[in-house]
Amino acid sequence: MSADLTTTQLDTFFKEFLEIEGFASIDRSLNGIQVDNDGTAVRKIAFGVDAAMETFEQTAAVGAGMLFVHHGLFWGEPLRVCGNLRGRLKFLLDHNICLYAVHLPLDKHPKLGNNACLAGLLGLENIEPFGSYHGGKIGYKGTFPKPVTVDEAVKKISFMGRPPLGVFPFGKKESSTAAVVSGGSPESVREAIDERVDMFVTGESSHQVYHDCLEAKINMVAGGHYSTEVWGLQAVMRHCAAETGIDVEFLDIPTGL
Repeated sequence: MSADLTTTQLDTFFKEFLEIEGFASIDRSLNGIQVDNDGTAVRKIAFGVDAAMETFEQTAAVGAGMLFVHHGLFWGEPLRVCGNLRGRLKFLLDHNICLYAVHLPLDKHPKLGNNACLAGLLGLENIEPFGSYHGGKIGYKGTFPKPVTVDEAVKKISFMGRPPLGVFPFGKKESSTAAVVSGGSPESVREAIDERVDMFVTGESSHQVYHDCLEAKINMVAGGHYSTEVWGLQAVMRHCAAETGIDVEFLDIPTGL
């Protein structure tokens, strides 16, 4: 039987292991509760990448009282409550769904974060922080126990067997080192080049870095913004279920991007 927890209790639980307050000065996302419910206890939490109507509708369909997302509705600036935003807010309120968003704290978490999970999927060892962001490091880099090809790396991080968004196979046939920064961080490949990393893995591709990769002879894999950011959500989901006993469900709503 599912646990019954209020949104206040769940907020406290998530803040115990996700560094939500610590990112307030550099993360434009409004991390934490973005839309609360009426105080009713939550018996099931849905986890999804994006705060969008399709995700909200599936949350209601599976009977979840909270939706935990990586990309929330609010990004550090006031918005007029009209159009799509009004419709989304109305749906959440009408169905008494609490929306909980965690952006950069979910990318960076050393065990449950998107980047730590990607490094684990790749099988990297000797892991160190990588990827400069506002004075800190958001991703990770490490070494392969044995060299891998680009195709092997793609298979390791592919979610549901979906193809990557783009691949620049301009480096060694077999890579001994790799760095990862999930989501939209193609420019971080320049940092990987400076640090002489063999392979860089991120979510999005970019025309701007094509020639940098070609001339520096580095392998770059753009696994897809969506597909590189499901892993942390699922890790947090499993941790949440194990620690609280609450029912959970992952909502797979790919964008193909």
